[in-house]
Amino acid sequence: MNYQEVLVDASSSNRGEGLRYYLQRDPEAKKLLDEYQTNNRPRWQGAALSTLGTAVTLAGFLRSNEGQDEVITGRNTLIFGGLTMIAVSYLISRTNQYNNEWLLQRAIEEHNKRNTPRIYFSADPNPTNNSGFGLGVQKEF
Repeated sequence: MNYQEVLVDASSSNRGEGLRYYLQRDPEAKKLLDEYQTNNRPRWQGAALSTLGTAVTLAGFLRSNEGQDEVITGRNTLIFGGLTMIAVSYLISRTNQYNNEWLLQRAIEEHNKRNTPRIYFSADPNPTNNSGFGLGVQKEF
């Protein structure tokens, strides 16, 4: 067995691009990889929510302490509301990325059904290590 390591994230902007050379041979695997990469791109909605949250937080910091009896436009309400928007935007983004990872796994499985070299992809190549992932390509002669 000849194992070869492949860099999965060859560029920081397109996750999984290192596998394209292998996955493009199979139309279904390529389609899943394209969908995976599309879903991993930043969305304008998340950027807008983060920007709005930052603006509301900044407005809260710039607001004077006078008029604390105002419920909606009070200083603490603005700061808390803005920070909440930023946190929600971050959590939505991370949840979407996490839920999208199955597409990459499915793309590899589709490739392995019909093509060689087989790709072996695991979330953790070293059971004693708590982070990382492994990938191997097996060539048969």
